Amino acid sequence: MVEGTGRGRPRSESARAAVLHAVDDLLVEVGYAALTMKGIAERAGVGRQTVYRWWSNKAEVLYEATVLDARHELAVPLSGDARADVEAYLNALVGFLAHSHAGAAYRALIGEAQHDPDVALLLASRDIIGESATQTVDAARAACGSALSTQQAAALLIGPPFFLILSGHGADGIDTKALADQFMQVLGSP
Repeated sequence: MVEGTGRGRPRSESARAAVLHAVDDLLVEVGYAALTMKGIAERAGVGRQTVYRWWSNKAEVLYEATVLDARHELAVPLSGDARADVEAYLNALVGFLAHSHAGAAYRALIGEAQHDPDVALLLASRDIIGESATQTVDAARAACGSALSTQQAAALLIGPPFFLILSGHGADGIDTKALADQFMQVLGSP
């Protein structure tokens, strides 16, 4: 599919998809500092100007790829058992943050955001992790009759694995069963 933009060459959806597919794989190989628009274009098999037609910089490319992948990787269908759904979501979150290329991209962007205000604004524009937890959190809140807001409950659910993985402790010691039990207990507390 080719979209017209009104000026210049039309944008190719297949080229866009190739870039989004290539960027987080390349990041895992070379790291954020060595990631370049030229390298992304070469990996995707497109011209550098093609990449610049869609995105202004590597952070934007990486962020869009991360959002798309997170939407897929963190989608946990509800089973009707809120406790089991919370554990399933935690397993998906740990897998995303610790083992997925998209998760590595997300972690790289968080690191870069600590000293690049433009990347910080990009990340603040959309809470991809919080959004991914909303369905599971709302089902758990309803099951427990919790007065916590979705945002408060999502922070309680996401916080422990997020902290452990981003602070370098890794995923091996994360007990998602125990975290799910604790989360449900907190939601059920008056």
